[in-house]
Amino acid sequence: MTEHWGLAEPALVGHDIGGGIVARAHLVERVPVRRLVLLNAALLGPWNTPFTEHQQRHPDVYRTMPADIFGDLIAARFRTATHRPMAQETADGYLAPWAGRDGQQRWLDQVTAVSHEDTREAVARLGEITVPTLVLWGEQDEWLAPATSDRIAAAIPGAVQETLPGAGHFAPEDDPRGTAKALLRFFA
Repeated sequence: MTEHWGLAEPALVGHDIGGGIVARAHLVERVPVRRLVLLNAALLGPWNTPFTEHQQRHPDVYRTMPADIFGDLIAARFRTATHRPMAQETADGYLAPWAGRDGQQRWLDQVTAVSHEDTREAVARLGEITVPTLVLWGEQDEWLAPATSDRIAAAIPGAVQETLPGAGHFAPEDDPRGTAKALLRFFA
């Protein structure tokens, strides 16, 4: 993608599995970057939640579940992504791609396709990161324990760590201003 867009040394921000993707792009695929932000990053394994692991062990049960029941289950799980209740309109926007039978299948295709094995190579090379790196984390993350940010920051030489008070896993939803301010300070 960086080649397609003609980006020589982009600044990369990755949230959740996106954090694993940008770390892998830089460390394994050798994409040169100017700065790196890992935001509530699914990087250090195991990073799947118990619910995701259950879906991975029993995908046929979830694939054959009535779509409306599956939708209710996903909506309930999704509500734990933020520390503060998300506006219904916002939640609906996030959940729209997973609605109905086709959305259910897309969700499960995604769930069964990811594993902490996907980030193992990047994790083994975290100590090779030499660009300025920010590890930004929601203090109330229920999906990836906030202590994970300590471990990531400790593995990256010179990494800066910042916590967003009162924010959950979807920190930009809980604290858009705090997230934006942290990113702007880091990119300044």
